[in-house]
Amino acid sequence: MTILVTGATGNVGRQVVEHLVKRGADVRALVRDPSKARFPAGVSVAHGDFLDVDSLRKAMSGVSTLFLLNAVVPDEFTQALVALNVARSAGLERIVYLSVIHADVYVNVPHFAGKFGVERMIEQMGFQATILRPAYFIQNDLMIEDVITGYGTYTMPIGTKGLAMVDVRDIAEIAALELLRRERSAEPLALERINLVGPQTLTGTDIAAIWSDVLARPISYGGDDTEGFEQNLKQFLPAWMAYDMRLMGERFLTDGMLPDAGDVERLTALLGRPLRPYRDFASQIAGSA
Repeated sequence: MTILVTGATGNVGRQVVEHLVKRGADVRALVRDPSKARFPAGVSVAHGDFLDVDSLRKAMSGVSTLFLLNAVVPDEFTQALVALNVARSAGLERIVYLSVIHADVYVNVPHFAGKFGVERMIEQMGFQATILRPAYFIQNDLMIEDVITGYGTYTMPIGTKGLAMVDVRDIAEIAALELLRRERSAEPLALERINLVGPQTLTGTDIAAIWSDVLARPISYGGDDTEGFEQNLKQFLPAWMAYDMRLMGERFLTDGMLPDAGDVERLTALLGRPLRPYRDFASQIAGSA
């Protein structure tokens, strides 16, 4: 049977496809622009998107398991619900959905609230699903690489509560493993949620200290100014998205992004190896600087 991967040309989706192919899965990738699709041999490409219902119906025909990944866009919730309804009409029961950790806590942050709504619909519609809830992506900090290395300041609004930052490569591998577990099960498995976290919970000053160490010069933390953060983001993001990110940053400061007891051990067992730490990411950047 076939696994359909949405968001397949993005950083997470592309790696999910690669992991599935390495493990012998039959993979179909949903893409908006087939000319940009660069997948391993054997991956079939379905041209379409979430708001083109006919293309979505065609892409889901003959599919047994779905990886649902929606981009952070103004109509993210609508796109996800269209996909879920088409999946149900196609008789597709097995789903892995990429949500976000604390989706039920950061209720004022638009893209968190949207993902929590999708989680509720997955439950209400009776899908047999794994809901993956990743914490802050370590690779998000590529956005401020030049600020860190050039100006000596770590500017993400991480605060003092701490974030259990997770490497995108670990997210993609766990997603692939969950897709295969559901695909290969004789019967649909019960719905469950899995927090995707890193091996450490880091504060803003913790991260600045890691950068200071790997770059061998002082890096300061200056990220608690969420208003300034929003204004900087507006230079290269739409205003609505910059504001969404500011609201998320404010919740970082007040709530943090903390793992539940046993999360790290569960993920380590799933992967059969340790989770990748933030220091590995920083060291790689420092080595290429």
